[in-house]
Amino acid sequence: MGDATPRVGLVGLGGIGSYHADLVGDTDAKLVAGLDSDPSARQRFESEYGAETYTETAPFYDAVDAVIVTTPNAYHEEYAVGAMEAGCAVLVEKPLAHTLESAERIAAAAESTDEICMVGFHNRFDPRSEALAAYRDDGFFGEITHVDATYVRRRGIPGQGTWFTDAEVAGGGAMIDIGVHVLDLVLWLLGFPPVAEVSGVTRSTFGSREDYVDVRGWGGGDGTVSVEDSVTAQLRTAGDATVSLDVAWASNRTDEKAVRIRGTDGGARLDLDGELTLYESTSRGVDHHRTTTVETPEYDGHAAEQRAFFEAIVDGVPPERNTPEQALTVQRLVESIYRSSADGRAVSPD
Repeated sequence: MGDATPRVGLVGLGGIGSYHADLVGDTDAKLVAGLDSDPSARQRFESEYGAETYTETAPFYDAVDAVIVTTPNAYHEEYAVGAMEAGCAVLVEKPLAHTLESAERIAAAAESTDEICMVGFHNRFDPRSEALAAYRDDGFFGEITHVDATYVRRRGIPGQGTWFTDAEVAGGGAMIDIGVHVLDLVLWLLGFPPVAEVSGVTRSTFGSREDYVDVRGWGGGDGTVSVEDSVTAQLRTAGDATVSLDVAWASNRTDEKAVRIRGTDGGARLDLDGELTLYESTSRGVDHHRTTTVETPEYDGHAAEQRAFFEAIVDGVPPERNTPEQALTVQRLVESIYRSSADGRAVSPD
């Protein structure tokens, strides 16, 4: 676009994403607009950020160069596709959509336009993830044969009775909310290989219990929970690499957000809330094991992702990371996990 200062607008329904708005303030982009149907959300946004707010899409799209979509999942398609058709770049939060069909329409719209479109899988921009990917590119692991991916909360259902626990709006529960983060990260580290088989089991153990306990009051809310709160899944690639997924909003174990890689030459453990550790064995001098802790700079993956989005807009070059096509692959595998659980058997994503 040739403009070093993209004008950015945020879309929210019942609350315009303040976290993303704060990050815009740390870049060369300029936050100029917000779109929301909730008058109180618009008032808060105007007061806090000094940006104009809208209820109609046409004048909103005219006022901006880029749109960040932070709505509930069922509304991603409406605003992401509408913004691209209006000539705006789009950063749409994960997952791509609430259903595979909706995700396919977003990806098709992105394919048919020259506008920049990214999907918000920020863990790829975590500094530890960046370092891990560099070791992969250097051949440190040899052939990656297996990956364990875990995103588990001891308690953390994001509000019973909110849109997060409404299958019609969210499209699913723990898997489509937090599981997509580690699934996307694993697929990226593996180079998005074809997946031959998926086996998954979803469980609704805690969400509807009257005695559900959450000492942090995470999310709050009272009401119906029509989605799963945990998922266990196995994926086998066409090259026979395997992936194990363990995802839970609530479980009787400690919190963990980690990826473990096993390769023919080396391995690693990436703790997304901690550190990156590398494992290798060598015969130098004498047979021995070597365990290395990797220290990286500390910066926010969300912020790095958003900067990459704005840089792509200024440069006019579509990013190779976090593409709608990759997000569609993630969505297809999520749908396969749900289908496997419903059918009680392993399924093919195709």
